[in-house]
Amino acid sequence: MKNNLKKSTMKNLLISLLLLPLIALANEGAIGVTAPIDATDYASLQRGAKAFVNNCLNCHSANYMRYNRLKDIGLTEAQIKDNLLFAGEKVGDTMSVAMSPKDAKKWFGVAPPDLSVEVRARGADWVYAYLRGFYRDSTTATGWNNTVYDKVAMPHVLYELQGEQVMNHETHKLELAKPGKLSPSEYNDYVADLTNFMAYMAEPGKQQRQHLGWYALLFLGVLLVLVKKIKNAYWKDIK
Repeated sequence: MKNNLKKSTMKNLLISLLLLPLIALANEGAIGVTAPIDATDYASLQRGAKAFVNNCLNCHSANYMRYNRLKDIGLTEAQIKDNLLFAGEKVGDTMSVAMSPKDAKKWFGVAPPDLSVEVRARGADWVYAYLRGFYRDSTTATGWNNTVYDKVAMPHVLYELQGEQVMNHETHKLELAKPGKLSPSEYNDYVADLTNFMAYMAEPGKQQRQHLGWYALLFLGVLLVLVKKIKNAYWKDIK
């Protein structure tokens, strides 16, 4: 009986592990938007890097990402120094912030998370929807809420660009009450670039890995043909 229970438990555990990726995809699909991610669009990645440094890196760190990895998306070392380093950082440094977690928790109530792998943790669609989903809510401490993260502690740092949205409680949809510096389509493009860069930052070696993968598959395909020919030659006189 104990053996049957153990087998049943292991079976359920294996099924759960196999279903986890499907559950994650289902949750991401439930967001209702699809982030326009393209790791080959270097212009988008460069704009996203600029948006990240100017808006996110004030509070959030990205301790698993170094500035010199931005050379992989077409930036030169001089461009990185001139446009993305503002506080005496070096090109080889990680994207960290001076604010300590203790001070952050004191000021914001919770320490802002490291964003190095945020897209891998939550999905690109979630991040894209989150950046578009802020709206005014007088019941929260910051005066802001979010459609995909209820009672979020983070204020809307991009509100000057997007404007101020409000929730229409009859239609349960967001409406733009006060326009920002960017039009809705321009703002969506802006956060698309930002999300694209965050997706790249979460897996900076993904393109290289996939590129090497094709060579590996090609090698295995040629090896299979050669092995088959050797096998046929070895066994041709044996019946």
